[in-house]
Amino acid sequence: MRTQVGIVGAGPAGLLLSHLLHLRGIDSVVLEARSREYVEQRVRAGVLEQGTVDLLNEAGVGDRMRAEGLPHHGIELRYGGAGHRIAFERLVPGRAITVYGQQEVVKDLIARRLADGGRILFDVPDVALHSLEKDPYLTFQGERLDCDVIAGCDGFHGVSRPSIPEGVLSVFQRDYPFAWLGILARVPPSSEELIYSRGDRGFALHSMRSPEISRFYLQVPPDASLDDWPDERIWAELRARLETVPGFALAEGPIISRDLSAMRSFVAEPMRHGNLYLAGDAAHIVPPTGAKGLNLAVADVRLLTAALAEFYATGSTGLLDTYSASCLKRVWRAQHFSWWMTTLLHTLDDDDPYGRRLQTSHLDYVTSSEAAATTLAENYVGLPFDFGDHP
Repeated sequence: MRTQVGIVGAGPAGLLLSHLLHLRGIDSVVLEARSREYVEQRVRAGVLEQGTVDLLNEAGVGDRMRAEGLPHHGIELRYGGAGHRIAFERLVPGRAITVYGQQEVVKDLIARRLADGGRILFDVPDVALHSLEKDPYLTFQGERLDCDVIAGCDGFHGVSRPSIPEGVLSVFQRDYPFAWLGILARVPPSSEELIYSRGDRGFALHSMRSPEISRFYLQVPPDASLDDWPDERIWAELRARLETVPGFALAEGPIISRDLSAMRSFVAEPMRHGNLYLAGDAAHIVPPTGAKGLNLAVADVRLLTAALAEFYATGSTGLLDTYSASCLKRVWRAQHFSWWMTTLLHTLDDDDPYGRRLQTSHLDYVTSSEAAATTLAENYVGLPFDFGDHP
């Protein structure tokens, strides 16, 4: 079997790359270790930046997102018994976010690729990468897929990054001393916009996935177990952390899923070795506080598509050669913003009174300074796509 671009991973990065390449007349094959059902039901991110929304619409895969997604023009920072709205429509006019689950993006992309005759092979857990520096190929289930280029879009735990020889990559990592307990509940959201709440009991986030489904997160110890968090305890803790302003009452309903997520910052660079190009979580992880993971993956594959289109049209490797450096400009900007949001809003066990008062002072600055609020808004709705583009 042969293709031009072999793509490892059928998450949003791999699927969107395959679709964008198809629009440029470039053939690809996507290999996915999990089943189609698994990747379509896997609950992950839900906040799409303005640039991500625009690209999905331009690529012709935004119909359902426009019909079912929830545009938001602000977020609330809640602390000290008061709520403070960061108003996107005033601070960054014409730009917003859209709440639309990552699994819905994946469903839309799979449906479109299959309708266009795209090749997505599910349930192939034994993918191996070979000959990355010349004539690359992939093997799986006794098959061989020859290609010009391999795109590693298979996430933090995938096989692509570990296939790079030892000593090639520089790795930068920070692990945070807490985790997130996330739930989906069949209950209408209690707020029209996301609420980021900080208090002495820890951080909580009120989000949503649809007018009928709410998404919540709680800061918990890093060694927490789902067995330690029955429904009653989850709702009691959410009430304690979110019902901190007058007149706000949290609506409750059946919990339909729950998960625990470690909190880490991670970057492996460069994002290229030979004919292997890493994209998305295979190359970088951000704590979810800043809602950047999926959006960074989209920015990566946009640049990789442009680079591959130039290569196949002209034979030039100019954009391929600058792919890693160009992506990393945005990656490190998002790393800083995600770290900043995380340290601003979470309570640390070893914080002394000075540290907690310093956090409050910083929040006061963000919510009272037009310049600081604008910086938060600009980063949250997403930097323009020309930030970090190829030089």
